[in-house]
Amino acid sequence: MRILLARHGETPWNAEGRYQGQEDIPLSPVGEKQARLLGERLHDVRIDRAISSPLGRAYRTAQLALGELRAEMLTTDAGLMEIAHGTWEGLLASEIGARDPDLLREWRESPDTVQMPGGESLHQVYTRAWQALAWACEGLGPQDTLLVVAHDAVNRVILCRVLGIPFSRLWTFRQAPTTLNLLEGDDIDRLEVVRLNDCAHHTAFFGEAVHRAL
Repeated sequence: MRILLARHGETPWNAEGRYQGQEDIPLSPVGEKQARLLGERLHDVRIDRAISSPLGRAYRTAQLALGELRAEMLTTDAGLMEIAHGTWEGLLASEIGARDPDLLREWRESPDTVQMPGGESLHQVYTRAWQALAWACEGLGPQDTLLVVAHDAVNRVILCRVLGIPFSRLWTFRQAPTTLNLLEGDDIDRLEVVRLNDCAHHTAFFGEAVHRAL
């Protein structure tokens, strides 16, 4: 089976460097364009099942990625929602750095040890996200393709599991807006990463936008 694991398009808060978490922030015009370009790239790709986070930025990205003729297949699972940042949600990274510098430093240097204030840990995100992915994969055949549209932290913990690396290495790869990761394998426990952080549909080779709010 094949899994196309995508991230949602850019939002205004992404561009501002503001922590979103589970706040339901919509796509920006840039994000809408990115999602439409993802849809153009996937236009001729066979997709047998599609699931997204219920947050609007991911759901809208999935709709545009599928296109009108395939949009009806889209379902949602709350297990794919972004990490809950708790009291950090809505704040700029600079504001968090001023108010909670030690925890922010730990989040950047040892993310696997952090429990978000009033929110979640990466291990909690992984537990719910991997279960959501497992449910979505049930019954897929060898040639079937699943589209999953989720969020930065969700994608990262899933990819860490597949790559066999600890969550402490979470920041050693990127997840750009509407990026595509291609996973293939006989079942969910035997997946391989075929493509990682592929955003060629909207970004030049050295032109990726870097957001600093996760």
